[in-house]
Amino acid sequence: MEDLHSVSSPRRILSLSKKRRTLISLDRDDKAPGFGLSGEHGPKPSEVYGFVGSITTVVATGVYLIWAYVPDSWLHSVGIFYYPSRYWALAVPAYVMVSIALAWLFYIGLNFMSTPPPTSFNIMFDEFSKEPSISTFSEEDRPIEPISDIGINRINDLMFNNKK
Repeated sequence: MEDLHSVSSPRRILSLSKKRRTLISLDRDDKAPGFGLSGEHGPKPSEVYGFVGSITTVVATGVYLIWAYVPDSWLHSVGIFYYPSRYWALAVPAYVMVSIALAWLFYIGLNFMSTPPPTSFNIMFDEFSKEPSISTFSEEDRPIEPISDIGINRINDLMFNNKK
């Protein structure tokens, strides 16, 4: 019989009781009857949401296509008399596409507005800039230099002068 202070898992039983030393037993035959799955375990919520979402998408697409393309006489013969105007079959996707395009353009414009101009010193220096420290070590004893920003004059020398 198991201790009251033990934890049961599909692969092992771990006793947390202070009366005994820690007991680990690897029991591979503890599976519940059925398809080889333990009774405590089931599908993950993400799998269920994905399945329900995919089924819902397929059904909604089918209903939309039937509503948009089937003639009124066929819908009336089936007993469907109340449904939205066919205008919305084209208007809603057009409104959604225009809204997405405007949001994308607004996002790009907002980024352009928040970016400083190329002549601004904020491009080269900001509150996170680190000046290189002056070390008093000799060339032989010098440790690795601390992290710092490279000055614009050194970058210009490296890029536009052919000296090394």
